[in-house]
Amino acid sequence: MARTMTAAALTDSLDRHFAGVTTRRARKGLPAPQVLVRAPGFEYTSGARALPFHAASVGKLATAALVMQEVEAGRLALTSAVDTLLPEAEVRGLFAAPGTTLEQLLAHTSGTPDYFEGRVSTGPKFIDLVTREPDRRWEPADLLGFSRDRQKPVAEPGRKFAYSDTGFVLLGRILEEHTGRSFTDLLHERVFAPAGMGDSVLWLREPGPAEIAPAWLDRTEISRFASITCDWAGGGIVTTLDDLAALVTALSDDTLLRTDTWASMTRARNRFRPGIRYGLGAMELRFEGFMPLLRGLPRPVGHIGVLGVHAFVDPANGATVILNFHSTREMVASFQSHIRIQQGLARLA
Repeated sequence: MARTMTAAALTDSLDRHFAGVTTRRARKGLPAPQVLVRAPGFEYTSGARALPFHAASVGKLATAALVMQEVEAGRLALTSAVDTLLPEAEVRGLFAAPGTTLEQLLAHTSGTPDYFEGRVSTGPKFIDLVTREPDRRWEPADLLGFSRDRQKPVAEPGRKFAYSDTGFVLLGRILEEHTGRSFTDLLHERVFAPAGMGDSVLWLREPGPAEIAPAWLDRTEISRFASITCDWAGGGIVTTLDDLAALVTALSDDTLLRTDTWASMTRARNRFRPGIRYGLGAMELRFEGFMPLLRGLPRPVGHIGVLGVHAFVDPANGATVILNFHSTREMVASFQSHIRIQQGLARLA
């Protein structure tokens, strides 16, 4: 059996770990990771705790929560057909067959193409446009139009798991059409305010922070690019470590959703990557999928973002891990640190 650790010993261990990580990152011109860890009787932070940053696809948790709030209230159903909820012109060409449901959009089984990283039939990939056209602002209609005009559905609805940012743009538009409110207003009224996320905004859809953490898309620093408006309902939130901790707490403690709803969202339905399972707008980490020797670690639930952002909570004890590694090239390093944190928490006396 592994030896237990005191809170002070775990703090020292994590300090040494992140000092080494920061030194290695400095050689690449990257800032220190932003880290917040909470567990019963323990809190650890490293890096710029209060500095806002792009949460990337972690924002899908908020979009999924808004949809599930409507489902809980009986105003929408997971079986609702997308083509009955949006104008025909918006959904035309995005599906291989009619009848795609809300559940399939949330689970990434709709077969909808992925505008952000998916294959294109002609011209540059979308991810290249983000860096080539930094001053371009993207509206939801532009994003859907990109998939409609330059991509093809990847499968018939329900046939396979295929991660799709386009699907989450559709969810954002469904929320707007269904409620008559803007997606920005819905985020503030139904997620940010009740969760206590006072330092979170939707990027360039409203006034934002004066200072923001650097973010690299491959080798390009993009933190101030207008083109990051492309994330929108798929992950356009700028937030802080404490606000993301507040989000995963509010999702799991009955503040935003019933516990059975959150359990349904986090129940593993498909494999996203080895070690990562996907539910409905939420992920479950299975560390033994990265390495068999990690068997026995908790299975936290939450979401990752392409910039090396993590927001996870352990269903067993509420332990929370929030990370921002600032770069698409640092995802492996972010998981190495997350594993180190979970190993330490497992030994905490």
